[in-house]
Amino acid sequence: MLGFLFRTLTAEPERGAELFEALTAEARMPHWYVAGGAPDTIDGRFAILATLTALALVRLEHAGEVGELASVALTERFIHVMEVEHRELGLGDPKLGRTVRRLVGSLARRTELWRSAATGERDWNDAARESVYKADAAPAHLAHSAERLRAFWSRLQDVSVSALEEGRIR
Repeated sequence: MLGFLFRTLTAEPERGAELFEALTAEARMPHWYVAGGAPDTIDGRFAILATLTALALVRLEHAGEVGELASVALTERFIHVMEVEHRELGLGDPKLGRTVRRLVGSLARRTELWRSAATGERDWNDAARESVYKADAAPAHLAHSAERLRAFWSRLQDVSVSALEEGRIR
């Protein structure tokens, strides 16, 4: 549905797929929902996936032009997957368009949030609370998620853009 808006941004429609699959695999790790206490619901799983995707987008921004191309590809893939998943959940037009726009807006807000946390302008724990939980979280849950997000951020920093594009985030 939204593909017509992004068709000319990347030459390869599947370019962001490997990184997005790696982010999805990371978001499925049980620790986010057990030790981290993120709700094991569609919304909770989206919060984890969008948080990890936002961190990856911020990392790619730091890589200049080559990172920008990878960032666009990842964003396109995110939009595509959200559209497909919500169609499979039974959402149809015109509600689908509004829902996908809301999800993309949520990713954009998280990206801005993590951009400021990565530069130290915002407290990392506060960013984790807002990005993952939206409200207060148990201290142990927040500590776990903030620590794991910081470790994930460090892993992203240690990997080249080409490795990220290939989905190698471990």
